[in-house]
Amino acid sequence: MTNSLHIIGGGMAGSEAAWQAAELGQRVVIHEMRPEVGTFAHRTGNFAEMVCSNSFRSDDDEQNAVGLLHWEMRAARGLIMEMASAHRLPAGGALAVDRDPFAEAVTARLKSHPLISSSYEEITELPDQGNWIVATGPLTSGKLAQSIRAATGADQLAFFDAIAPIVYAESVDMSVAWMQSRYDKGETAEEQTAYMNCPMTKDEYEAFIDALLAAEKTEFHEGETTGYFDGCLPIEVMAERGRETLRFGPMKPVGLTNPHSPMKPYAVVQLRRDNKLGTLYNIVGFQTKMKYGAQTSVFKMIPGLSDASFARLGGIHRNTFINSPTLLDDQMRLKSRPNIRFAGQITGVEGYVESAAMGLLAGRMAAAEMAGRILPPPPPETAMGALITHITGGAEAKTFQPMNVNFGLFPPIDARGGRKGRKDRYKAYTDRAKEMFTAWLAS
Repeated sequence: MTNSLHIIGGGMAGSEAAWQAAELGQRVVIHEMRPEVGTFAHRTGNFAEMVCSNSFRSDDDEQNAVGLLHWEMRAARGLIMEMASAHRLPAGGALAVDRDPFAEAVTARLKSHPLISSSYEEITELPDQGNWIVATGPLTSGKLAQSIRAATGADQLAFFDAIAPIVYAESVDMSVAWMQSRYDKGETAEEQTAYMNCPMTKDEYEAFIDALLAAEKTEFHEGETTGYFDGCLPIEVMAERGRETLRFGPMKPVGLTNPHSPMKPYAVVQLRRDNKLGTLYNIVGFQTKMKYGAQTSVFKMIPGLSDASFARLGGIHRNTFINSPTLLDDQMRLKSRPNIRFAGQITGVEGYVESAAMGLLAGRMAAAEMAGRILPPPPPETAMGALITHITGGAEAKTFQPMNVNFGLFPPIDARGGRKGRKDRYKAYTDRAKEMFTAWLAS
């Protein structure tokens, strides 16, 4: 298929890029190395497999930047958001999904599209000819990473990402734990089962921190750095920053009421529903680089988890990303080889939604260019526009780091006319973005 758009990687970004380009009439080939070549984190050969959390985070499109990004992707008829909504789990104000049926549905839709074909192989070199999108994500294979490094003439940047453990719900002691969404955001009886809560006294918290700091950790290989992305820090790294860090982070005790005791907990560990059956729960914010044996003993110190059984323990892996502000133009093309675009986490965005959104733009831009026109990026006042501006010139190249979407990336809103409070300000951001994104889509 010489006139096809070739996409390397079938994750969130690659899947969305393929869908968008095909829906615009372009033939697409998805090159995915799984299951022929596996990774330590993936379990299947499905497209859009979720290997870390099962959450797309807040779905609030009026007060939250990632919720606004959800809205924009839905407005652009994004496949990832459509399938996420179809396989949604109760999670209060968050968009959490039943991960396996979600990935299976994305795979089925892509494979049934008449303009999309799949090729299961490892691409080890950046192609010299043709139209390509590199959407290999944080687990880019070593050989392709070397080819990218050679083509860019710059060292590839890296940080470490960690995976949280998953617990079998039936093994949680519900005489200690209880079901409740923080601040009672669950509106229905089913949504009230979105989160389990395990309370800790001060003594239990201090003992947990001691064990966490003393536990055996995964060692890094020579030449690797420990430059973690702050949005996904391992819990032991947070604990090393101060004994109270976890209590003001993922273990904060606010917005919860323990029905088993009138005493306010000193700290709370939350577990979030991970599948539709409600048989699996992941420990929220508990990414870790502890070795497996240490994880089992340390996590069983949590009240309610003393007899816990783990469907999956945590892990740590190296995430790679390019210095996009230096290397990419505003069409997400590699400046030195403009037949190649980059999309997803490898560009320096962080998170499932952000990755899929950059795939959406890359797919649309590639399809437009192959049809003989140039699609301008969305305005920087939109969520997608703010992200693409960040990775293609809005960030300092020397200090470029992965970034989730947030209102700090948007051009400031005019605070005059009474819009001075945070709620009013955020609503103004989202109102402006929706209007401008709608106009961009129409054009």
